[in-house]
Amino acid sequence: MAASTPRGVRPSLALDFPQSLGVFDKYEDAQRTVDYLSDQQFAVQNVMIVGTDLRQVERITGRLTYARAAMAGAASGAWFGLLIGILLSLFSTGGDAWSAILTGLLIGLAFGIAFGVAGYAATGGRRDFTSVSQVVATRYEVLVEHKLLLEAQQLLQQMPGRPQQPL
Repeated sequence: MAASTPRGVRPSLALDFPQSLGVFDKYEDAQRTVDYLSDQQFAVQNVMIVGTDLRQVERITGRLTYARAAMAGAASGAWFGLLIGILLSLFSTGGDAWSAILTGLLIGLAFGIAFGVAGYAATGGRRDFTSVSQVVATRYEVLVEHKLLLEAQQLLQQMPGRPQQPL
C-alpha cells in the first residue's frame, strides 16, 4: 500500500506501474467500479480513472445577430461598469456615491454595446451562431497500481451487477 499524503498536499496524478482493470463506455460504470472497490476497503488511492478517445462536442444554442451581439455586450459591459462604479463609490460621499455607481453602469453599458457590435462585425458573417463546447471522453479506463491488480480483480469478480466492458 502507498503511504497517505500529508494533509494539504496534493497527491500525484501518476501511478508507478499502472495496469488496466477495465475499460468502460460510460463514466458512471467506471465510477461505480471504483466505488465498489472503496466499499470493499480496497486502497483506492492506488486507482485512477482515465478518459480516453477525447473529442470536442459543440452544441449550437442559437443564431447570432447584431441585436444579440449588442445585448450580450450590454450585459457584460453593464456588469463591468457596475463593478467600476461601486469601486469609485467607495471614495465618494453622500449622493455622489450613487451617481458614481450609475455613471459607471451607463458607461459600461455603452462600451459593452459598442464592443459587442464591433466584435460581431469583425467576424464578417463567418460565425453567425452561438454555441457551447465541451471536451468529452468516449471511453474510461480504470487503472490500478500493478502490485494490487490481482486483489482488485478478485474483488470485482464478486461485484453484483458488474458493469459490462466493451469488447
